[in-house]
Amino acid sequence: MLLNPLAPLAFIKISSLKATTIFLLILLIKSNLLRLKGGLIGGLFALILISGILASTSIAVGSLIYAYRLKNKINEEDGNVQDLEPVNI
Repeated sequence: MLLNPLAPLAFIKISSLKATTIFLLILLIKSNLLRLKGGLIGGLFALILISGILASTSIAVGSLIYAYRLKNKINEEDGNVQDLEPVNI
């Protein structure tokens, strides 16, 4: 059996191919993790924005209801005032 003089080169080619595939696999996993992290951060940011909008809207609606009730209460009290005539002595 004859020894191939290019056998070390073939070994280097195969090992470099394995290293390249492992490197590319690591980059792919990193890319997917970064995309997942970005999606989670974006989703959390959107949730914070939506909850802020809901909170400010509920405060605005509550203040409008309070002002409407206060206005109606003042109008009811004004209607109960009697006209008083001065008394001449």
